[in-house]
Amino acid sequence: MSKTLHDLVTDDPTTDAHRHAYNAAFDELGLNWHWDAGTYAWVRSRGRDGLRTYLEREHAHLLRAYEADFLVNAIESAKARCQAGAAANRSPVASHAGRNGGSFARLAA
Repeated sequence: MSKTLHDLVTDDPTTDAHRHAYNAAFDELGLNWHWDAGTYAWVRSRGRDGLRTYLEREHAHLLRAYEADFLVNAIESAKARCQAGAAANRSPVASHAGRNGGSFARLAA
């Protein structure tokens, strides 16, 4: 039996923390993206290649300028920084809203 998107969405605080960390990473990198619970569940359901699949499906234009591995590594590194910062501050990562000073162009430098 195949799962529906509804089946994949959870109310797990750890899952939400990861999703918020991705959203904070997107903000840090100057990417105007936001994953809701459904989008994050879809990405997670794709396993290890979920982020790459998301890039190919939703932001293929970026793959004309950047290598997929570069983008995935940049996003995952930013996510790790955001998670570490949130853990150190013991504050929710969702507080990234309004801090959009990042620029994706600086990744190429």
